[in-house]
Amino acid sequence: MITQSKRLSLLVAIAILVALLGSAAVRTSAQSSPLEINFYYPTAVGGPIAKIMDGFADEFNKANPDIKVTAVYSGGYADIYKAIQTQISGGGKGPDVAILLSTDLYSLIDNDYIVPLDDFIKGSKDGDKLLADFFPAFLANSQAYGKTWGMPFQRSTPVLYYNKDLFKSVGLDPDVPPKTWQDMLAAAKKLTKPDGTQWGIEIPSDGFPYWLFQGFAISNGQNLVGDAANKVYFNTPSTVEALQFVVDLSAKEGVMPKGVIKWGDTPTDFTSGKAAMIYHTTGSLTNILKNAKFDVGVAFLPQGKKGYGAPTGGGNLYILKSAPEANQKAAWRWIQFLTSPEKQADWTVGTGYIASRISAWETKTLKDLVAEHPQYLVARDQLQYAAKELATHQGADIQQVFGKAVQAAITGDKTPQQALDEAQATAEKMLADFKD
Repeated sequence: MITQSKRLSLLVAIAILVALLGSAAVRTSAQSSPLEINFYYPTAVGGPIAKIMDGFADEFNKANPDIKVTAVYSGGYADIYKAIQTQISGGGKGPDVAILLSTDLYSLIDNDYIVPLDDFIKGSKDGDKLLADFFPAFLANSQAYGKTWGMPFQRSTPVLYYNKDLFKSVGLDPDVPPKTWQDMLAAAKKLTKPDGTQWGIEIPSDGFPYWLFQGFAISNGQNLVGDAANKVYFNTPSTVEALQFVVDLSAKEGVMPKGVIKWGDTPTDFTSGKAAMIYHTTGSLTNILKNAKFDVGVAFLPQGKKGYGAPTGGGNLYILKSAPEANQKAAWRWIQFLTSPEKQADWTVGTGYIASRISAWETKTLKDLVAEHPQYLVARDQLQYAAKELATHQGADIQQVFGKAVQAAITGDKTPQQALDEAQATAEKMLADFKD
């Protein structure tokens, strides 16, 4: 016969057992159902980007069984921005973390799409030293209003690619790239064939026309943008002069194809031998080296009147404000993984983008790479002359205004002065309501 006290003890024991089993079940469930976060990424260069990203996600997921990162290739940068807009407006599940243009910064802040990363950074191991390990030029388009909003990831500068074999064939020293605009023009004249089968130089004027031209503006004396996000400098005399030089490459000098040159076609024209020199992103370097059947030269963008100059470019990693708090914390762990020196080194090897952390260049991976291919050092070393990329409120629209002005001048629809005067006036109207 079970006494009252024994019955009570038995019930307590059963309750404890049920609680333990329940706790175990919860742990098992948590282990079998990791927190899932969506990561959206774009591509603007050739190469096996999706394969690399899938490999990163697999590696992270294995090392972090409580999180599952789903890497989603989402088209171009603009496609990801549109996906976020759709998500915010109630159109369904979007990303928790994404790569967006560094120049999207002010638009993302103005629309309250992203969260600042300062608290995450402070809570990280060596948080105080973390930002100091990123190249300062890349942080210029990552910070605003005293906060850090994006972590530099697939970052770049434009560089000059040149065909060393073709240089040698026309009597140019293949180890001495053009140093100035005039040097580049002189070389391009020697490298251009009258029948149009080989051009001395190609500078893309679609896709990101403002970006490649920005190097000309900076090196001639005035960047297109300053510290304030509500002001631009499109029609300064030095910028008008720079645009006239670019226009003359085709219209007057005949060393570049007439009309708009497509961004995506330019690397192919270079590797096929159709273009002896091109302006393009360092993010195309790995793909160019893979496909070129000749010795590839890489150099700083040639100097204008004020010396070397180039804009930074590419994308940052952002955490979306619409993501639940737990997802944001998981997203930060993913960002830490992607921006680690080791992964940044792997990313450079796989793509040509510049490893954005200084310590990444001390890894064996990058030391071995530059020993075999010193071309990878050029864009990194050019960062000392790099300036802020064109980023303002209504950033994409302002960039489009300037890009259309460049195209109008190149196609001959307007003079450089007319095109840039109109672009300046339009931009000023668009930015008038923003008070920085």
